[in-house]
Amino acid sequence: MATSISHASPLRSVSCPSRNHLKVLLSSTGSSGGNWVRCSMSSISAAASYASLRVSGFRIYGAKPLMSRRSLPHKRAWFIRCATIEEIEAEKSMIEEDVKQRMEKTIETVRSNFNSIRTGRANPAMLDKVGVEYYGTPVSLKSIAQISSPDASSLMIQPYDKSSLKVIEKAIVSSDLGLTPNNDGEVIRLTLPQLTSERRKELSKLVAKQAEEGKVAIRNIRRDALKAYEKLEKEKKLSEDNVKDLSSDLQKLTDDYMKKIDSVYKQKEKELLTV
Repeated sequence: MATSISHASPLRSVSCPSRNHLKVLLSSTGSSGGNWVRCSMSSISAAASYASLRVSGFRIYGAKPLMSRRSLPHKRAWFIRCATIEEIEAEKSMIEEDVKQRMEKTIETVRSNFNSIRTGRANPAMLDKVGVEYYGTPVSLKSIAQISSPDASSLMIQPYDKSSLKVIEKAIVSSDLGLTPNNDGEVIRLTLPQLTSERRKELSKLVAKQAEEGKVAIRNIRRDALKAYEKLEKEKKLSEDNVKDLSSDLQKLTDDYMKKIDSVYKQKEKELLTV
């Protein structure tokens, strides 16, 4: 369990090398180092998340003592602040919640990237990544227009403000969709040409690359969580067995999200290769 000490003396840490002795690290203000003091434990009591420690029989170890033995009191009490179970559980929960949120966001990003890649069938989501310069402000196309699919090979864009037809047309031409917009002054229509076999294979490789990028992101999230658990272990808030159990649960969660990426990837690949 993690501890910290509060007292008039500049104490920084405490450990118990044996049953009847404690090592206390002393350091002066502005000093980067410290000296070890060995002292006999007189008594220790606890209440809530604090422990009262009374010690005696000081002995200083170090080349440049911060205090002389004579200047040390014969007996003195320290209060040790211990992390409560509730505090430790709260830290664990924060890590777990952060992992789930980041992994879920990664899945959403992969889906969004897949939706922006057109297949043989018209899908309004193809235009999700199209940005428009609307009155000097960059906005998404779907925020200023209604997008629908009248049939399997065409899309219709109906802007809420007809004066934006020109900038929408320009944005589509500038995008990497490879589509030619037809502006009739009321709406913009897009006709999707049939994908060639070569183009399908190119898009399939792109989808595979994006799926792998999603998996790398998931692995990085797992790595960050492991580091957070290891930090808690170093602070003595978690035992080695706790970290092993948490790491095992984390791996299961990671595997689940890897499977989700595989699932959306296979679905997209199937759409691309279906003529």
